[in-house]
Amino acid sequence: MSFAFGIGIGTQNNQGEWLEVFYQQPVMTPDNTLMDVISNALDYKGGNQAIAATAEQLSQLANALRQIGQTDQASLADKAAASKRPVVVTVLETDDTASSTPEVYLKLHLISHRMAKPHGLKLDGIFGLLPNLAWTSEGAIDLNELSDRQLQARLEGRTLEVKSVDKFPQMTDYVIPKGVRIADTARVRLGAYVGEGTTVMHEGFINFNAGTEGTSMIEGRISAGVMVGKGSDLGGGCSTMGTLSGGGNIIIAVGENCLIGANAGIGIPLGDRCKVEAGLYITAGTKVALLDDNNELVEVIKARDLANQTDLLFRRNSQTGAVECKTNKSAIELNEELHANN
Repeated sequence: MSFAFGIGIGTQNNQGEWLEVFYQQPVMTPDNTLMDVISNALDYKGGNQAIAATAEQLSQLANALRQIGQTDQASLADKAAASKRPVVVTVLETDDTASSTPEVYLKLHLISHRMAKPHGLKLDGIFGLLPNLAWTSEGAIDLNELSDRQLQARLEGRTLEVKSVDKFPQMTDYVIPKGVRIADTARVRLGAYVGEGTTVMHEGFINFNAGTEGTSMIEGRISAGVMVGKGSDLGGGCSTMGTLSGGGNIIIAVGENCLIGANAGIGIPLGDRCKVEAGLYITAGTKVALLDDNNELVEVIKARDLANQTDLLFRRNSQTGAVECKTNKSAIELNEELHANN
């Protein structure tokens, strides 16, 4: 049994290099029967491959898929056979380091389709395989070809809008997961895992290989590698320190039913039912005064020693400025109506 498979409609530049790929129906762990069909129709010999497929090959693939009862994939192959854009069939025998742009896009799709969770796929080395592109009203364009495309649009009486210049596109141009609200779609990258019941407000941001388990209100930033548990809220302008922004090898995560206040931030993983006061940023080396039930000092430790602990309340003493930590016995209860997305 192989790792993943997808029929993709892509974009290439004038040199025939892949810029991006859209996989409408990726498949995780395709069975042996499906892989046998792919091997016969596309002369697939094993390993991880991105196969540029012709219309004739796709028609043959569609017929073979139909014979084994894979009607959805057969229909997709039929439609792809008539595509005006290049088609690629990507087969991943293993979750090994990607070696091509279509392979990277398939893995990012698997996460955004909720078929794999952040940290569940091998994504090292993907930046070198993702070209920096102009994401426009007419799709992805190689930056070296952008000026000519802009001129051509003007000559034809159109304006080519450049929405962003980035390696990653916005997720909603490829995948819209069930049961979510996203106020500003440009702030959620492809490769984000957005759990059902999640609301991402205008200032919220979710990077690739990061996301939410669901029923969360996101008004802050979820950095790459960070997963937020069910029922947790990120207040306006708050931040989570990802592995790409100084977190090192520490995997930052937020447990269930947590609250990170507005303009606050964390550089340690939080356990369940934790709260961080608005405006307070906690890094691994932050000195924290542990208080008992009578607000008496027990000891001063580094915040990293509290990583993954539950029922903690982090606050700053308004008189001394010291960062304090108390046990937070009251779980954060979310407004069910506010989080209803279906």
